Amino acid sequence: MPTTDDLLYARHIEQRRDQIDTLLSELGFDALLIHSGRPRNRLFDDQHPPFRAHGPFVALVPLPFAADCLLEFRVGRKPRLWYCQPEDFWHSPPAEPAAWWADHFEIERVGSAAGWRGRFGADRALAAIGDRHDLNDIGERVALNPRHLLHALGEARTRKTAWERECLTRANRRAAAGHLAAADAFRQGASELDIQLAYLQAVAQDQDEQPYHGIVALNEHAAVLHYQHRDAHAPAQSRSFLLDAGADEHGYASDITRTWTLPQHADFAVLVNEMDALQQRLCEGLRPGASFIDLHRQAHLGVAAILNQSGLVAMDPEDLVESGVSAFFLPHGLGHFLGVQVHDVNGQVDAAGEPLPPPERYPFLRLTRVLEPGHVVTVEPGLYFIPMLLERLRQSEYGRRVDWSQVEALKVFGGIRVEDNVLVSEADPVNLTRQAFAGLT
Repeated sequence: MPTTDDLLYARHIEQRRDQIDTLLSELGFDALLIHSGRPRNRLFDDQHPPFRAHGPFVALVPLPFAADCLLEFRVGRKPRLWYCQPEDFWHSPPAEPAAWWADHFEIERVGSAAGWRGRFGADRALAAIGDRHDLNDIGERVALNPRHLLHALGEARTRKTAWERECLTRANRRAAAGHLAAADAFRQGASELDIQLAYLQAVAQDQDEQPYHGIVALNEHAAVLHYQHRDAHAPAQSRSFLLDAGADEHGYASDITRTWTLPQHADFAVLVNEMDALQQRLCEGLRPGASFIDLHRQAHLGVAAILNQSGLVAMDPEDLVESGVSAFFLPHGLGHFLGVQVHDVNGQVDAAGEPLPPPERYPFLRLTRVLEPGHVVTVEPGLYFIPMLLERLRQSEYGRRVDWSQVEALKVFGGIRVEDNVLVSEADPVNLTRQAFAGLT
């Protein structure tokens, strides 16, 4: 009896095969090769960073950690997977291909890249996707990473199939369980390192399996947007906790952020709750035809309203945004596409591949498109007390409008970010993250 995975993946790969056949015919290529990638040692070292396969490969076959594999597509033919299974007593060999996905490919087992290298010399028009260093001897007539083909494949990835939506849903469930476990550890006074270990245990994934380096930030560390450390020693007093962490499901990522505090910090808790309410209102705006740039501006207006109502900045919300003062408290973009890459592709081009650069005043906005059904995006407004930016604000013409005593009292909490993963549908937005948390409480 076919499982859900069998049926959803079968439809997924059939749809993607049809799209690739059409592209190869239109662009005049005999075949398309997609390499999974190859680990590379650090300079002057015999160790390499954790390996993850290239996005274009993982979007077609659920092997996010398979090195030196090669996908081969030809019009009207069953695709072939050159599956690399090295004979190696130093490492565990790759698992045997699972029937639920492998039945859709001709599987050719090879012991190394030498098993597929040199097989394509007879092709007169060959397209290949991968690193030039890995594919530089694959053939003489090779178009490496052709721009139009890459754009078209990326554009297809922006509209998620039912299989991809299911993977993203499961990745959210995994991560939500980790977030709840991490919050419990925070309340018990754990260190950042211990919180990270609690998260990984609940998610049941090793750090190397995570889609990105999670952010585990206590107190002032939450003011560092991509805080990269995990202190092994708990602070003398834990006031706030920001966790930005996801999980992997067949190569698809979740990307969730939550901010917590303790009951005795009522003033900061009010801000957390107001930011959570703002974030949910923004999520409701993720509908077909909505401009993500407009939603980003709405996020600034929402943060500005909180700054004004709390007495932090004595300015009208519109003036806060137009003057740029709100950007001192929200310096990053509202969100991005999500898929087999955490910051997934084609966020700053239109459907035809024409550039859509972010507005000059919002240089860090990663998504500048009009939303369509099938898009999955993150929504992550923030409100931070970043010393470097606050000092610039203090020195500006607007510095006198800020209640600096209140700001100083809040700096010890670092900041707030709330992030969900949301599917744009033909009807109401589908908040995969809120659904995941609701299923666990």
